[in-house]
Amino acid sequence: MKGVTPIQEDSPDRDPAGKLDDEDYPAYSMGHAAEILGVTQAYLRSLDAAKLLTPGRSEGGHRRYSRYQLRLAARARELIDQGTALDSACRIIILEDQLAEARRINAELQQVQQAHGPSSGRIGPALG
Repeated sequence: MKGVTPIQEDSPDRDPAGKLDDEDYPAYSMGHAAEILGVTQAYLRSLDAAKLLTPGRSEGGHRRYSRYQLRLAARARELIDQGTALDSACRIIILEDQLAEARRINAELQQVQQAHGPSSGRIGPALG
């Protein structure tokens, strides 16, 4: 649509209630995130350097964290407190996250399959 400017995600015209439910919305400053987690800001920067977290940035360039990222950081802290090295903890968390996503997709596919009724279990046309 020519001449129509789309509403930006951070625009004041966007419904703010949607942001409250969005676990990926970068709502927490680095200081607030560190306070919530009981960690230092340097710890959060180390998770960024290890590529576990990629925080959003404010207009001023400050790191902003989502609830999802806070959960990842808390899990990393848990593993590190148990003696796991930072790099290993990050790899474990990435693999756990990938497994959870694969399970979610698998469950969705099973629901679709059940909705379409019983099948022979074949994935292609029958040869014959």
